Amino acid sequence: MNRRTTLLVSSLVALVLLATAVYVARDMERNTLDAAERAGVAGQFVQLRDGVTHYELAGPDTGRTVVLLSGATVPFYMWDPTRDALVANGFRVLRYDYFGRGFSDRPELRYDLGTYDRQLSELLDSLDIRGPVDVGGISMGGVVAAHFADHHPERVRSLTLVGPAFGHVRETPLPLRIPGVGEFLVTTVAAPGMARSQLDDFLRPERHPDWAERYEVQMQYEGFRRSFLETARGDVFKRPASSFTALAQSRIPVLILWGRADRTVPFSRSDTVRAALPRAEFHAIEGAAHLPQIERATLVDSILLSFLRRH
Repeated sequence: MNRRTTLLVSSLVALVLLATAVYVARDMERNTLDAAERAGVAGQFVQLRDGVTHYELAGPDTGRTVVLLSGATVPFYMWDPTRDALVANGFRVLRYDYFGRGFSDRPELRYDLGTYDRQLSELLDSLDIRGPVDVGGISMGGVVAAHFADHHPERVRSLTLVGPAFGHVRETPLPLRIPGVGEFLVTTVAAPGMARSQLDDFLRPERHPDWAERYEVQMQYEGFRRSFLETARGDVFKRPASSFTALAQSRIPVLILWGRADRTVPFSRSDTVRAALPRAEFHAIEGAAHLPQIERATLVDSILLSFLRRH
């Protein structure tokens, strides 16, 4: 081996060692989510086909069931104000963590619309909720909710979409599509800043000082990053509202709420969604960004309750 080759090999080895050191140093997933880790966690747990799902079913047993679907990575606590308002008005509210998030399992599978649809369908079946339910979804949850309504119209009484992330990306960035490279970039670049970046969902983040810290809890468990990356690689964020043709043609009432100051899923996209769902009732929420159900809880709750009572 000549000197030039030796230098090249040494440089490659040093680069690999450096990359490994950076990966290990920035890897936040140091724990495995199991029964011991779930001890004392509020809510309930159920074993579904793909793994354990963390959920909460609140409100009177005789109440009309409302299912609330979260965004891409925030656990179901993002619906706290809405849950409280609905329960106080006699509704029964079902919330749960997607696989890979919160305290649900992190199975190795395709995190696509088929997976999210199956998780919701099996959860409803496991709780013996057979009749039509009111489904609400925010951001990515709006896409999952629309897909569920599109494919199971007999199970949906009404649909509420809050800043739905229809067609959020055209294609997954090339680096994230490359096996190994995507995992490295998510671990070393994306994940370390994810908790703090959640504050961008608020118009006034200073009013929510514990939001990032609360979010970080789920990031310590192995599989969180994988679920995020595989979701980005999948079809959820690539489905435009216009692709849900059965929903658009159905008689399912649709309510759309959108924070006027939304930067995560810009308010300007609401025109496209409204065009795809022309019968939908629409409300622009002033003084709110991507999470109007938190920033303008009283207003959003009043609109939602009125909508549910009319349908």
